[in-house]
Amino acid sequence: MAGNDKSKTQNMEIECYTGGFFQTNSYLLRCPGGNILIDAPEGVSDWLQEKEVKIDDLLLTHLHYDHVIDAAVLKRNHPGCRIRSHSAYHDDLTLATFLSQSIGWPANLEAFEIDDLLEGQTQLAAGGLEFALKHVPGHSPDSLCFYLAGENDGGSGSSLLFGGDVLFNGGIGRTDFPNGSTELLLSGIHEKVLTLPGETMVFPGHGPDTTVADEKQSNPFLI
Repeated sequence: MAGNDKSKTQNMEIECYTGGFFQTNSYLLRCPGGNILIDAPEGVSDWLQEKEVKIDDLLLTHLHYDHVIDAAVLKRNHPGCRIRSHSAYHDDLTLATFLSQSIGWPANLEAFEIDDLLEGQTQLAAGGLEFALKHVPGHSPDSLCFYLAGENDGGSGSSLLFGGDVLFNGGIGRTDFPNGSTELLLSGIHEKVLTLPGETMVFPGHGPDTTVADEKQSNPFLI
């Protein structure tokens, strides 16, 4: 699925928005029980406003700056929207100060509160669907993948994984940020992602989508 494209699966409609300097992906899920947004890169709030879509849940794969820059404004513009992530908001997780001090990046980030902390949880109900939660640290300590099995809500489509910056098409998340670990990331991918059905569609935080089978076969970091 290319940026700003649309597809239908699992009795839901999925649209991808890509925005900000780092070309970060966000996914809008129009579900039977409400609308879900996965990650909040720069510009996604305006995009949703243009589409006149109300968001019920904002699911954050991790708190890195480029994935949460629009979170505070989304919370204001969508009353009742629940922000849900593995960990509480913290500068060490957003990397805002690190980016400013290390490369001079003007990472001005408005703080926001998390409504639902998911650390230690294995399931999440949102939009009338049931997500399995997979904590895969290494890129960031709070990296969380949201998995939908193919039979969710009576659907018959492929399983879906919204993985943030854990696994990419032909790559993996970088591990040279503070608290990064290549060993942790690779072990988590092998134990919690590559064990999923091969036809599972992977929607990453950057770049095009892929499948578990394709990455097992051709990803140079995993062979």
